[in-house]
Amino acid sequence: MRWLSLLLALLTAPAVVPAREPIHIGLSLGLTGEYAEMARMQQRGYRLWRDHVNDAGGLLGRPIRLTIVDDESDPETAAGIYRRLITKDGVDLVFAPYSSSITAKAATVAESYGYPMLASGASADSLWDGDRRFLFGVYTPARAYAVGFLEMLLRHGVADIAIVGADDAFSGSIAEGTRTWAQRFGLDVKGVQTFPKGTRDLTTVAEKARASGAQALAVCGHFNEAVDMRRALAAVDWRPAAYFASVGPVLPSYGETLGPQADGAFSSSQWEMLTADKFPGGRRFVGDFKAAWNVDPSYHAASAYAAGQILAKAVRQVGKIDREAIRNVLQNLDAMTIIGRYGVDRTGLQIRHFPLIVQWRDGKKEVVWPKEFTTAAPRFSRGRTSETLQ
Repeated sequence: MRWLSLLLALLTAPAVVPAREPIHIGLSLGLTGEYAEMARMQQRGYRLWRDHVNDAGGLLGRPIRLTIVDDESDPETAAGIYRRLITKDGVDLVFAPYSSSITAKAATVAESYGYPMLASGASADSLWDGDRRFLFGVYTPARAYAVGFLEMLLRHGVADIAIVGADDAFSGSIAEGTRTWAQRFGLDVKGVQTFPKGTRDLTTVAEKARASGAQALAVCGHFNEAVDMRRALAAVDWRPAAYFASVGPVLPSYGETLGPQADGAFSSSQWEMLTADKFPGGRRFVGDFKAAWNVDPSYHAASAYAAGQILAKAVRQVGKIDREAIRNVLQNLDAMTIIGRYGVDRTGLQIRHFPLIVQWRDGKKEVVWPKEFTTAAPRFSRGRTSETLQ
């Protein structure tokens, strides 16, 4: 009867379900070098998205495997990484790197192999000027970054502006867009200056902007430009009525780096923790992010997480890893994420998301535009004193 006992044991034993092959997603980020501050935020955002998906049973029932390689904030290094991820590592899908200049190189590689790419850390308009079919923007194009700020200037009687910026594609798009929109609003553009990317001493640039007689100053760049120009303004003893800088002031480290000097700075933000509960899943994202890394998330982290949400929606709609089909869904998808709405035009340029305008006030950020999201009124300088204009 031993054989009968063995047969019964086999029949009643729990079935062994083979583990499903992971969906392998690869990308590079500038975890060292110029873009490290923003890239680390993105890395955490992608990891949190992966963990949330895997905790919920995976994507199409398969776990997400995420490979993130340091591109050292270098475009050519990134291009080589993406080529290796696709041809050697055999990744199923990719995300874009951080910064427009690096994304441009990586997107060319991805395009050549037919890999759709969501750009959650790049918004230079030039990325969508050519014939690419596989690159899709996640947030507002750079040319529109300062629109809300310019509208506030008009409403509060600030009549003119000087514009300065680094000579990379992203900064150039912001500068050109700021100039165009300022003129449309009827503001007097007192001058536009460009300086080489990587320039740290911006004293001469600040002196020339002050000499223009402008009331407001817009600085187009990344973290270093925002910090260095603030220091240069102090060195030349000029406090414009309104100081706007892209990227830098949205990061917690802006205040940590500048201390009281950070106060008054405006910036555009694709998402803010203060308004996280405006969109589904936002509050959970903030709580889990802070629990994991003991730091507040910036929009760079939130936009990376949102890119994961968008990709997951497209994959689920297709029902399998078919990159051409996923590309077609991304082209036509209209979806909500933790940072707001996603939707692109025929070139892949984001057209449905809008940025917030934030300002540093008494050592912390507040949302000052648009009205339905505001947490405080904007504050403008008058000479050496500050005045809150309602």
